Amino acid sequence: MLKKLRANASYLAIMFGLGFAIYYLALQPHSPLKESPKDEVSTQAFFASQLVDEHGLSQDLKQYKGKIIVLNFWATWCPPCREEMPELSELHNEYKDKNAVVLGIALDELSLVKEFSLTSPVSYPLFAAENEGMQLANDFGNNQGVLPYTVVIDPEGRVVNHYFGRISKTLLTDALRPLLSD
Repeated sequence: MLKKLRANASYLAIMFGLGFAIYYLALQPHSPLKESPKDEVSTQAFFASQLVDEHGLSQDLKQYKGKIIVLNFWATWCPPCREEMPELSELHNEYKDKNAVVLGIALDELSLVKEFSLTSPVSYPLFAAENEGMQLANDFGNNQGVLPYTVVIDPEGRVVNHYFGRISKTLLTDALRPLLSD
């Protein structure tokens, strides 16, 4: 009788634990397993921001409104971030005359971004935004804190794609193609 009671209590505890885990991980509104819906991500904070570029000059990000934006969050200490930068440079050069721009937001101090840009120049604008950049990345759906993290924003200011980890020029070209005006 005692064995049967313990077995039933164990089953009940396991069921309760599984139910809680399913609720916490999958059903709750801010579940870590749910990707943030792209159409619910607001770009308002991004376009209202001013960030310091690699030259130490403050830039209004609203200057990029109306463009297709490939927004890449990176850091100087991140090997996959540095590996994808030549392809991002190629992409920027290929699409800059087609109303598209690549922007790099470094989650680093300005001095590190300046030093990096001198030794490893890229063709697209770089910004230093240590703390503000982390918040922007999180606002854009990087709830995992992964770098690199890339977001594609259409000319109307809607997030249409986002990618965790290293990306390629081919992947981004496929994402940009439907957004380009013929």
